[in-house]
Amino acid sequence: MSKVSVFCLSAALIGSAMQVNAKEGMFTPEQLPSIAGDLKETGLAIPASSINDLTAFPMGAIVSLGGCSASFVSDKGLAVTNHHCARGSVQYNSTPENNYLKDGFLAKEIGDELPAAPGTRMFVTVDFSDVTDKVVGDISEDIQGRERYDLIEANRKALIAECESEAGFRCSVPSFFQGLEYKLIKQMEIRDVRIAYAPADSIGKYGGDVDNWMWPRHTGDFSFYRAYVGKDGKPADFSEDNVPFKPDHFLKVSAAGLEDGDFVMAAGYPGSTNRYARLSQVSYTFDWLYPTYLELVDAWIKTIESASEEGSDARIKYESLLAGLNNFHKNTLGQLSGAKRVGLVPRRAEREEQLAAWLDKNGKSEMKQALADLDAVSAEQMQMNKQNFWYNNLSRAQLLSSAQTLYRNAIEREKPDAERESGYQERDQIRLKESVERIERRFDPVVDQAVWQKMISMYLEQPEENRVAAFDKAVGIDGNTDSKTLQKKLKAFYDNTSLTSTEERLKWLTASRADFENSNDPFIKLAVALFDTEMAIEDKSKTLSGKSAALRPKYMSAIIEWQKSLGSLAYPDANSTLRVTYGNVMGGSPKDGLIYEPFTRLEGITEKDTGETPFDSPKKQLELIEDKKYGPYKLEAINSVPVNFLTDLDSTGGNSGSATLNAKAELIGLLFDGTFESVNSDWDFDPKTTRTIHVDSRYMLWVMEYVDGATNLIEEMTIVK
Repeated sequence: MSKVSVFCLSAALIGSAMQVNAKEGMFTPEQLPSIAGDLKETGLAIPASSINDLTAFPMGAIVSLGGCSASFVSDKGLAVTNHHCARGSVQYNSTPENNYLKDGFLAKEIGDELPAAPGTRMFVTVDFSDVTDKVVGDISEDIQGRERYDLIEANRKALIAECESEAGFRCSVPSFFQGLEYKLIKQMEIRDVRIAYAPADSIGKYGGDVDNWMWPRHTGDFSFYRAYVGKDGKPADFSEDNVPFKPDHFLKVSAAGLEDGDFVMAAGYPGSTNRYARLSQVSYTFDWLYPTYLELVDAWIKTIESASEEGSDARIKYESLLAGLNNFHKNTLGQLSGAKRVGLVPRRAEREEQLAAWLDKNGKSEMKQALADLDAVSAEQMQMNKQNFWYNNLSRAQLLSSAQTLYRNAIEREKPDAERESGYQERDQIRLKESVERIERRFDPVVDQAVWQKMISMYLEQPEENRVAAFDKAVGIDGNTDSKTLQKKLKAFYDNTSLTSTEERLKWLTASRADFENSNDPFIKLAVALFDTEMAIEDKSKTLSGKSAALRPKYMSAIIEWQKSLGSLAYPDANSTLRVTYGNVMGGSPKDGLIYEPFTRLEGITEKDTGETPFDSPKKQLELIEDKKYGPYKLEAINSVPVNFLTDLDSTGGNSGSATLNAKAELIGLLFDGTFESVNSDWDFDPKTTRTIHVDSRYMLWVMEYVDGATNLIEEMTIVK
C-alpha cells in the first residue's frame, strides 16, 4: 500500500469548498479527494478516493517510459503508448532491408517481440511519501548559494540510496511547488522492454509534420510494448529466459468509446510547465530564448537533411531525432504565436501587480523582498544562459558529447559514490553504457561532422565575449576561420578518432582519468581541454541555483496563500510525476470563423490521402474505408469510425501516451497532442483555446483487427462495450 502523505501547508490550502476549474490543472493524485465534488459533477462515476492511490487501480496501471507515458492493458505485461513514443525503438531496429518504420511490426506470438532501443525502461510506481523535512528541514536560512545546493543534493542522494538498497527499483526525490515540497517516489525499473506491435508510419505518423499540432487530425498514434522480467518476477536485463511481467493492475479497453460531452480524464507523466514563472523569465523566454532556438533548430534540421539522403541508412539513423526537432520547431512557433495572441507578457505583469498589491495589503513585506531577490538571481541566471548558449550547443555533435561524458565519468569514479555528480553514480553506470550503445544506430560520421560544423559556424558569429577561449584554442579557430578551413580541421577529428566504434566507446567507460589525459584521440583531447571551463560554468550555475532554492519556496507560499484568498486551488507545475487532468469531450472555436468538431472520421483519411508521404495511407486501409467496413467500432453520431477526438483536458509534453479514461476508468484512447492554439498553455492556461488531441480506442481496435491483423493482442486484452 502506498504511504501517500501531503505536506501540511498544501493540506491546509486544499479544501472542498474551493472553486476549481475542471478544465485547468494537472493535479497530483493525492489532491483528487479534495476536489471530489467537482469530479463527480463533471461526470466521474467512480469515487474520487479510488484514484488517489498511485499503487491501486487504476493509477497502478499507469507507467512512465521516462519521457512518455504508457499503461498496462493485460496481465501479461502488454502496455500501450503512443507510436511516436515507441518510434525510436522501431527506428533503432530498422534497416533499409527491414524498414519497420515504413512497414510496421507485429509479433504474432509472445516472445517474438523485438528488443526496444537500449535504455528503454518502464517505471511502475510502488511507493510514494513526503520527505520535505528530510531534504530541507535542517538547512538553515543562512546557508545560501553553492553550499545550499550541495546540501539539498546530498540529502536527496542519501534518500535515494536508502530507497534503492533493494535491487530492481529506481527512486527519485522531485520537488513540488518549486522546492516547497519534496516527495520520495519508488518505482520498479523494468529493463527488458520489447516492441509487440507498431503500425507503419503511414498510420502511426499519418500527416507527419504537416498535421503535427493541427486539427482536424487522423493519426493512429499508438503502439504496444511488452514488459519482461526474470523468472523470479524481478527486473532483469534482456534474456531469452525472461518472462512477461504480471502487473497488479491493468486497464480494460472500451470498444464503446465516447460521445460528445462525455467525461474524460487522462493519467500520465507530464514533463514540465511554467504556470508560475515570473515576468522576467517569461520575457526572456519569448523575446530571446525561443526565437534563438528557432534559428538553431531550423539550421540543425536542414543540415541533417542535406547530409543524409532520404531512404538511406544514414537518414534512418536520424529519423527519430528529426521527428523530435520538427516537433520542437512547430511547438515553439505555436508558443510564440499563442503568447502574442493572449498577451502573455502583459497578463503576467498584471498578475505580478495583483500579487504585490495583496502582499502589501496583508503586511507581507518579507515575502515581497524575497520576490525582489528572486528576480535578481533570475536575471543573473538568464544573462549566464545567454552568454553560454551557443557554446553549450557545440556538444550537439555526438562524438564530442560522448567524449565529455566519458571523461567526466572517469573523474567522478575516483570519488566515493555518494559524492559523485548525479548521473555518474554506480546506479547510473548501466544507463551510461546503454547511451554509448544507443549511438550505434543513431550516428553517422558524415552527418555528425556536418552538424558540428554548422554549430561551430553559428557560434563563431557571436560576439567575442560569448566565445570560449579553451574551445577556440583547442580546435584552432577564431573569428576569421572560413568554412573551408573549418571543414578541414573538423575532418581531421573524425579521421583520427576511435570513438566511432561502439566497442571502443565502451572501453572508455572503465578507463582511468590518466588514460584520458594521455590519449591522442582528438575528441578525447578536446574533452580534457574543455573540462576546467565546463566546471567553472557548472559551479556558477549551481551557486545561482542554490540562491534560487532559498527563495522560490517563499514565492510559491505567497502564490498559494494568495490563490487561497481568491478561493482557488493551487496545483504544482508539471515535473514528470504522475498527474491527473479531467474534463469533457469537446470541440471548439479558437478564433472567429474556425470551428473544430470533436471527432474526425475514417473518411477524413481518404480526403487527405495523396499517396505521398506523409499522406500515404496503406492501400488496404483505403479499400476498407471505401467499403465502409466499420465493424463494431462505428460511432452513430458521425456515421463512421472515430479516428481522433478533442477534449478540454490540460496537458503538455510528457503526457504523450497517457491513458485517456472514461467515467468508469476504462481506456477509451491515448492522449498524443494538442492543437496549435493550445501549446502556449505551458505558460498560461486559456480555457477558450486549449484543446487536447487523443487517438480513439475504436480506431486503434479497427486498425488492429482489419488492417494489421493484430487479433492476438485484441484477444489478450479485456475489451468492454
